Parts: sequence; C-alpha cells; structure tokens
Amino acid sequence: MTAKKPTIDDVARQSAVARTTVSRVLNGGPNVREEVRERVWEAVRALNYRVNPQARSLAGGQSRTLALILASDLEAQPNSFYASALELGALRECLALGFQLMARPVPQDAPDRRRRVLEVMSVQRCQGVILTPPFADDASLIEDIRREGGHVALISPGGAGRNLADGVGIDDEAGGHDIARHLIQLGHRRFGFISGIVGHLSAEQRFDGLMRALGEAGLAAESVQVARGDFTFRSGIEQARRMLEQSSAPTALICANDDMAAGALSSAHALGLDIPGQVSITGFDDTPVSEIVWPPLSTVHQPLKDMGQAAVRALAGRVSGASRDAPWRFSSLPHQVVVRGSTRAAP
Repeated sequence: MTAKKPTIDDVARQSAVARTTVSRVLNGGPNVREEVRERVWEAVRALNYRVNPQARSLAGGQSRTLALILASDLEAQPNSFYASALELGALRECLALGFQLMARPVPQDAPDRRRRVLEVMSVQRCQGVILTPPFADDASLIEDIRREGGHVALISPGGAGRNLADGVGIDDEAGGHDIARHLIQLGHRRFGFISGIVGHLSAEQRFDGLMRALGEAGLAAESVQVARGDFTFRSGIEQARRMLEQSSAPTALICANDDMAAGALSSAHALGLDIPGQVSITGFDDTPVSEIVWPPLSTVHQPLKDMGQAAVRALAGRVSGASRDAPWRFSSLPHQVVVRGSTRAAP
C-alpha cells in the first residue's frame, strides 16, 4: 500500500489555521502574521507537502514557471557545484510553492546572450527569471525583462543591478577580507589572487576585501600578484602554475572560487610543492569539491541552497502580486571562513 499524499487540509489542521490562510502563505500573500506564516511552513516541511504545479497552472491559466539563468562557457568546464547547489535550493522552494523551475545555461560572452535570456520568457512562457552573476549585474537586461512583462530576482547582484530588483547573497567584500585576514594572521606576506571572468562583480568585491585586509595589516598592494581565471578547474591549473613557478612565488594563493582552488592544488602537487607546508591555498563558496580534494580546502562558506530558495520566494511574491508594489529588497545571508588542511603558518 502507498501512503496517502498530504493535502492542503492536512497542512491547515497541523498548523491550526484555516485552509485559506495556508493558501495565502503558499502564494506569498499579504495580511498573515509572521508567527502564523512560520507555523504553516513548519507544517509544510513536517508533512512534506507539495503543491501540484500542473493543476495550479490549469486553474490559473498561467505557466507558473520560473527560469534560473546560469552563466556558462561552452568551451570550458562548467562551475557545476555552484550551479547545482543554487538549482537544488531553487527547485525545493518551487516544489513547495507550486512552481516549475527551468535551469538554462547561457554563455556569458555570447553576442546574443540578451536575446537568449529573453527567449526563455517568450518561448517557455516563464513568469519570472532568476539571474546569476554576471547577468545579475546587467541593469539593461533587468529592464529588458521587465519590458517583456517578466519579474526578476537576482543572485549575488553587484553594481547598478543591486538596486533594480529583489536580490540575495552574502557580503562578498567581507568574505574576501576574512579569508585574507586568516592568512595574514598565519604570517603570510606574499599572496597570489586568481580572479574570475571580467565583469563578475562578486569576484571583484572579494578582491577588494583582500586589499582592505592588506591595508589593515600595513602591507603594500605589491604584496599580491593577480591573475585572471574563469572559475574553471582548468584556469586554476594554468594560473597557479604561472605564479608558483616564479622565484618570488606567493606563499598563499587565494582563489575566487573552489573550482579554481582545486586546480591550483593540482598544479602545486605537480610542481612537487608541499601543501600547506610551502604554499597555502584557499577557495570560495564551500562547494563539495572543497572537501574531496587533498588536502581539503580552507574556503569561505556561502549558503548557496538558501540563496536559491530565497530568490524563488522573492520572485514568487512578485509573480503572485503579494509583494508586487513593495520596495526592492536585498537579503544578506551570513558567510563563514571554514579552515581545513590547505592553510598553515607561512614557511
């Protein structure tokens, strides 16, 4: 025998509210006290209740589909752990709210990248779009989506984009500062920084945090070498090798994401360097790869799944009309430096 699937009435009974109140909470509606809203969501999670998006779509005459736009480079390996964590968080929230999620990779350097994003709305009938960097920083793209009648939520927006739509992320500058301070406290004075693609403002803010930490420690800007990667494992290998083969190689290598840090580890091993005895290496994101490489990476944890969920919640509120006229809101989530085996006191 199969267990009976929970219904909206089961949620109402467990949370001790009316059926209409449950419906209002699931749709992001107004006029619900925060304690009641939280009680309903606790019941939803406890019962593993899921809205049927197809049935809701037929009833409302709308697609109830949201799109997650992920930057990609078809000539290189994708930053898969980052993308999959965002997608998983967004998918979980879509299932709870009765939306469907469509993840679409778009090459960030493609001349027709804007057309590709807009086609997701027109062809797939998406009511809302979640933009990840660097698309989340593109103010004109955000306005184009609105002109087409769509709603927008942003993951880790920077620049002008941050003030044009609901967004969620961490304080990237503070994250870069904190991981750099960890290395400075270990006695490191020669640094390398492998940045991300041009125009990726979150990575640039991480570098700004590094520079602030250097200034606070009385270290000159010349104490850090900077290389441009593209967030892939391969670019981490290439850029780290160039730095580590120099006579004045850095004793600490800071990477703007975990995939590049894993590549840097590979290069250091290939060069016969002891990690962290001769060089310390750090990443950013705290994706699963940071724990499966050797030695495990010290990194900055950002709650990627929570970010995906929060973006869907914000977008669902705009689509349903519950928060359509509310001011744009940026939700800042906490980050944390995770110290593992790839960092040690400077040699």
